[in-house]
Amino acid sequence: MAEIREARPEDVEGIQTVFYQTWLATYPNEEAGITREDIEYRWKDAFSEERLAKRRDELEDPASEPIFVALEDKKVVGICRVESGAEANRIAAIYVLPEYQGVGIGKSLFSAADEYLGGEKDMLVGVATYNANAIAFYTKMGFADTGRRFTEERHRMKSGVNIPQMEMIRRRTKNKVTQ
Repeated sequence: MAEIREARPEDVEGIQTVFYQTWLATYPNEEAGITREDIEYRWKDAFSEERLAKRRDELEDPASEPIFVALEDKKVVGICRVESGAEANRIAAIYVLPEYQGVGIGKSLFSAADEYLGGEKDMLVGVATYNANAIAFYTKMGFADTGRRFTEERHRMKSGVNIPQMEMIRRRTKNKVTQ
């Protein structure tokens, strides 16, 4: 089973690799008009010294939320970013390298995030509307579709197309999860 822990500065290249590889495997979508070239362009600077230094600085900032990593044989194979909010908490990202998916690593990362966030507030996540695997995963974790559809400018591709997203929620009431 993968080791789950908070990310450290030495994990940065592994974190970037997970982001890059999972975006390439997940987000190109002919129907949505998102190409592999869009994703490659988006991540073209992922391994630049400037970008790696920025990510290291984020990890070392005591005011920032943690990024959790999953390690197999000291290799970063999954990541989870969380955001604490005033009204609700958010899973900003859970990504697992394609060859490590389906063996419980995503669930372990989610459990670490859930424990960190506490459980007193609802938890939200945005998922690409065409990402059936992520929708199924979050449904298994107790999330339900809120019906909200949206796009975020930060997910606009070079081609101008934006990743269409849906919002899912895991409701909390007095430490009891409800849907």
